[in-house]
This record gives sequence, structure tokens and C-alpha cells, in this order.
Amino acid sequence: MTTVAPTPSERHDVVAALDIGGTKTAAALVSRTGDVVARASAPTPGRAGATAVLETAAGLVLRLRSGPAAPSVRGLGVGSAGVVDPRTGRVLSATDALTGWAGTDLRARLAAATDLPTSVVNDVHAHALGEARYGAGRGHESLLFLAVGTGIGASFVLDGEVLVGAHAAFGHAGHQPSVYAGQLPCPCGRRGHLEAIASGPALAAEYGRRGGQEAEDLRVVAQRAGAGDPTAAAVIRLGGEAVGSALGGLVSVLDPHVVAVGGGVAGLGELWWDALTTTLRRDTLPSLADVPVLRASLAADAALVGAAALAWRAVA
Repeated sequence: MTTVAPTPSERHDVVAALDIGGTKTAAALVSRTGDVVARASAPTPGRAGATAVLETAAGLVLRLRSGPAAPSVRGLGVGSAGVVDPRTGRVLSATDALTGWAGTDLRARLAAATDLPTSVVNDVHAHALGEARYGAGRGHESLLFLAVGTGIGASFVLDGEVLVGAHAAFGHAGHQPSVYAGQLPCPCGRRGHLEAIASGPALAAEYGRRGGQEAEDLRVVAQRAGAGDPTAAAVIRLGGEAVGSALGGLVSVLDPHVVAVGGGVAGLGELWWDALTTTLRRDTLPSLADVPVLRASLAADAALVGAAALAWRAVA
């Protein structure tokens, strides 16, 4: 567990924020202006069940609130892995990385454990809120955010509100059909989805299918592309094209003021980005060809400050 405490000069009203992932849980105290004044983290005990995960998360918040120098904490915002319904506060579904997470009343249980008014949202939506308020989308009325990593998820923020959909399932961009995927199996159990060809694990697998030497993960493929491996370069371009085509369709449907792209795959470099932007412009309505496409700017803090923005909105 790591913890960074606030200094005496940082004693002012803040909210607490949590980013609960499958492997790590991060916590922070965040000011109204989005400044992180204290932070802590711990491994997520995902296989130990929901109670263990919640105890770890609440413990981080309580640790940050303890001590004479701790500021006054007004509320708690939570971004969590899984499909989360912010209206009921419950986790509707989750992957096996978090055993027993589906069905958890996230809002009620964390509010009881921390004695703080609590707001909850899916972690990709929390990322989008952070970028919309404090990052790449700051100053714009709407933001389309796409996270490309182990999975692929999207979020749309309009006037500071994230759209979650009638069934809290808005943003599953990785599970739209993609011509680039053919009939490749998707982790969801269907075939031919974007995530089957454009996620990090999918691109590493595609490299192997094309005859590349065994690569532990996408980072190895990227290194080989940089060293002149034409197969690795072709795979990275393919990933950018698949994401760019999907984004082109989303831009045509949603008409955002700005697009931000984040996640581990988005760090592949110019080869991937050039393929993405070129294909996006090709597959977007001509009248929307000038919509800015930006790199997400808040990195690991995005979900924390986004969850904090949710909390500030609730206690305002």
C-alpha cells in the first residue's frame, strides 16, 4: 500500500475519490479545482470477493482522512470496473477479475463504510468525466472519450453529465461489429467485434497469426515495429485503422465537440495514431471532418478526478 498525505497548506474542503480496478484500487483527496492533494493505493483483492474489495477501498479513504493535517472531506466519488448503474448504485455485471462483484450495492456499502455521501459510475465514464472537466475536453460542451487497452470502452459527456443509457450499458464500443475483425472471437462470446481485433491482447494475437515470433504482449510488438519489423508495423497500423473506423461512425452518430482517446494502446506512438486519424476522417461525415481528435491528457489521474467531479456535483 502507498500513501501520500496532504501538507498543512493543503487543508481545505475536498472530496474523496476511488478508482476500483481489477488489479489496483486507487484513492485520492481532490479539491474543487481538480487538484489531487493526497493519494493512496493498494492491490485489489479481486478473487477474495466483494466484501474484501470494499474493505480495501474504504480503508484507503479512511487512511487519507485520518490525522490532524487531514482536510475536511465532503463526499465520495467512485469509478469502478464493471457495468455500474449510477441511479441505483449497483454493479449490474462484471468480469471474473472481480469475483462476486455483480449485484454489489456499491453506493450504499461504501457510504456506510466511510460515512460519506457517495456517487458511483463505471470507470470509463469516470475517466471521461475527468477529461471533460479538467483534461482534453476542458472548455467544450461535449466530449466523446474512447479508452483502448485490454478492452475498449467509450463514454459521452454532455454539459458535464455522462450518458449511461436506459440499461446503464452505454459505451461498450468494443462490442460493435468491425469489418477488420472478420469472424474472430470476442471476449464477450460473440464474433467480429472491434475488441476482437483492436484491443491490446487482440493485436498481440494478430501478430502471432501473421507469423511474427512469439510476443509476450503488445509492448514487445511495438518494440519490434520500432526496430523495423514489417509484420509488427502492419499489425499496429491495423489496430489504428480499426479504431479510427469505429470512431468515425461514433462521431457521425454523436456529433461531439471534441474526441479524446486514452488507454494503454493509445500510447503505441505515431504509427498507430496516424492510422487512426486517417481512417477516422475517411469514415466520418464530411461536415464533421474537423472535429478535434486529441490524446487524453490526465493519464492515471483521469478516473480519480472524474469520480471527484461526480462527488462535487452531488454535494454542491
